[in-house]
Amino acid sequence: QHPSTLHSKAQKSIERTMTLADMDLSDLKAQLASVQAAVDAKEAAADGAGVLAAKIVNPYSKLYNRVGVAAIHACPGDGASLIGSTVVVGGWVKTGRVADKGALVFLEVNDGTGPKNLQVVVKAEVHAIDELKSTGTCVVVEGELKAPPEGATQVVEMHATKILHVGPCDAAKYPIAKKKISLEFLREKIHLRTRTNTIAAIARIRSALSYATHSFFNKNGFLYVHTPLITQSDCEGAGEMFQVTTLLGAADAAAESGEKAPSAEDVEAMRAKVTEAGDVVKQLKEAGDKAAVKPAVDAMLKLKGELAEMETASRKVGGLFRDEKGKIDYSHDFFSEPTFLTVSGQLNVETYACAMTSVYTFGPTFRAENSNTTRHLAEFWMIEPEIAFADLQDDMQCAEDYVKYCLNYVLEHCPEDLAFISKMYDKEALDRVKHVAASPFGRVSYTEAIELLKKAVADGKEFVYPVEWGIDLATEHERYLAEEIFKKPVIVYNYPKDIKAFYMRLNEDGKTVAAMDVLVPKVGELMGGSQREERLDVLERRIEEVGLEKESYWWYLDLRRYGSV
Repeated sequence: QHPSTLHSKAQKSIERTMTLADMDLSDLKAQLASVQAAVDAKEAAADGAGVLAAKIVNPYSKLYNRVGVAAIHACPGDGASLIGSTVVVGGWVKTGRVADKGALVFLEVNDGTGPKNLQVVVKAEVHAIDELKSTGTCVVVEGELKAPPEGATQVVEMHATKILHVGPCDAAKYPIAKKKISLEFLREKIHLRTRTNTIAAIARIRSALSYATHSFFNKNGFLYVHTPLITQSDCEGAGEMFQVTTLLGAADAAAESGEKAPSAEDVEAMRAKVTEAGDVVKQLKEAGDKAAVKPAVDAMLKLKGELAEMETASRKVGGLFRDEKGKIDYSHDFFSEPTFLTVSGQLNVETYACAMTSVYTFGPTFRAENSNTTRHLAEFWMIEPEIAFADLQDDMQCAEDYVKYCLNYVLEHCPEDLAFISKMYDKEALDRVKHVAASPFGRVSYTEAIELLKKAVADGKEFVYPVEWGIDLATEHERYLAEEIFKKPVIVYNYPKDIKAFYMRLNEDGKTVAAMDVLVPKVGELMGGSQREERLDVLERRIEEVGLEKESYWWYLDLRRYGSV
């Protein structure tokens, strides 16, 4: 090429690079997404519909070479790039509409991979329509993807050539009807509720949040660790724990058999027999009757064994062994000590943090809180990160970054599910998620928050629960701070020590601890955290103050004895 041409191309390349460097990050991302979409479209066009369809076959559904409905819609043009290809889909009929006087049926099929259905047109000569049309019917269909008639809402539809499987569903008995169903009713049909759009959307959002959780911590250098679900420690100190025991089976068996514990008179009578046998042994020894001593000793030992068993059995009440104080004797239990389902894996995670720096656990926790609200669950999943060489400021920043990362991930990967939830249940939900994801979180100390709430009361705001320093903020207080005062998420920190756990670091004022709660609009408290108490003497004092037994936390205290961080 002529030198001037080369110079012109080089100059344009430099100008383009400078333009990209000057662009805002969000604009760069948008341009990148646009370029990627163009690349995908070009590749799809180059491959052709048949090749593209082969690429999206589920790798673990080769039985039918099945393609996911969501995978079809994810192809360029909402699936339009697949028009002309033959694919196999499997799923459940959401609705069936018979047309042309029974000549064909339009099936809305969904396989749970996404919120969108695929319309499948089946002619009567392909399969008996009555076997397909009922809501809930499972079908595996092979057919050609075609453009629908002009004016249709869908971009692509399938025209069936073969029905490979039918799992019939009796429409008269199927409890999951086409109309909207209440959540209360669905709780009685838990085994079928995932067939509904609501629960399916929640499941996909929950899956995305779980993936985002692992992605966030992995990208930020955290190690994922597993903590025990069965424990002898109460991390929260609240005592609201589900107990794990194997003793109740024996208690039921005792009740069924009519087993009765030996009375005090029975035990005393057995003791008398043991004493009498001992006297016999003594007399035989004094008489020098060696031949008779051994059988007499054996008889005495047998009686002593029976006495020990009787004494133990006499301490049974309702089939459960008791100690001298009348408390349950757990030495007969599986773990030999009182054992519970975990309320938190935090203390166990700390053992890893004190050796591996940044770690987290993510799993089920259990609370025996008898409260029928949407904010209290007997079982829920909790994310618990622990960071060594960090303070409360680092903790608050990690919490904010994590929430935003998860929300942005869901906004990107589950937009239609979020839109569905907004449409059906909470019209402001999607906007609220976007607002939280984009807003810098406010920060305010507990003491300052109390003053703000007191000012609101002075200005005429009425709360059910009085506002005063030292209270555990109620949901109404938390929501007022987030919704009315800050109008965005806010982190409240440095709480009174008397309302927080023993392991939180005592501040210099001696009244507050380095704890924080993230409050968000509509919800209130979303998460909590704290800087841990690293000083052994202070930690031991705090354990005693809250009424816990130090012996139960000997291993936790060891973390402070040996290289506290």
